[in-house]
Amino acid sequence: MSLAERTSREKILANAAQVVDACRLCTIGSTRTCSVFGEGDPCAQLMCVGEGPGETEDRLGRPFVGRAGELLEKMLAAIGFAREDVYIANTVKCRPTLDAGHRLANRAPTPDEMKNCRQYLDAQIEVIRPRVILALGAPAAKSFMGERFSITKQRGQWFEGPFGIPVTATFHPAYILRLTGGAMTEVKRLVYADLKAVRERIDAPPPPAAAAEQQSLF
Repeated sequence: MSLAERTSREKILANAAQVVDACRLCTIGSTRTCSVFGEGDPCAQLMCVGEGPGETEDRLGRPFVGRAGELLEKMLAAIGFAREDVYIANTVKCRPTLDAGHRLANRAPTPDEMKNCRQYLDAQIEVIRPRVILALGAPAAKSFMGERFSITKQRGQWFEGPFGIPVTATFHPAYILRLTGGAMTEVKRLVYADLKAVRERIDAPPPPAAAAEQQSLF
């Protein structure tokens, strides 16, 4: 990827982040502390997509920080990627919350919130054009594969995503952290198998048509 192309993508994403920060299509746009647009390599081969920011992400304006972020970094390292090598985003860019009385608690994003934010996620995908999209957790997976998608039955399977990009799903790092003992060990084994398949897909030669199109751009 040329320096000019990288710079162009960085500029487009930075402008899009400003649009997201000003967005108030949903009420969570007014209750969040920071918008969490996404971060990483604008020319990444792998894009990881979670469901939405949590409390720490909302405070810092960065996706996947805290314990879940640490585990995600270990998951990526297991297949040879550093955090800065990939692009990390969420289906919604503001923290979905509910009033728990003495504090705001995290909740899953509603279908309307995900629908309102989808334009921003699709714009990121269109700019980055990764080789593979990895959906982390059921809500993110359903945003690509539909409401009937089952994370327990269909994780690790491949689907066609936006712009024809292959999409697969695995368990969310936060879910893994809630497990203990043998259950955690078994889920980690499944996740590692999913991650290895992602690495193999990325390392495989691109289809002839895609390779020809890429060659014509330079």
